[in-house]
Amino acid sequence: MRRALVLSDEVARHPFRASLPAHCRVGIPLDELRDRRKGWSMQDLRDFLLAYCACFVAVTAFIL
Repeated sequence: MRRALVLSDEVARHPFRASLPAHCRVGIPLDELRDRRKGWSMQDLRDFLLAYCACFVAVTAFIL
């Protein structure tokens, strides 16, 4: 299998993604992805607290 040395676009940075056809790499635009990473949302906080509490309960149940 021959691969080009230069990636065809900026979205396909990983070698696996670069080997995929263009229609498979269509996804979230980079600008929108960068906007999502700027801060924590309330849903992120809820998910973190849920996972933390679940792990705490599981470890406590295992110890007892």
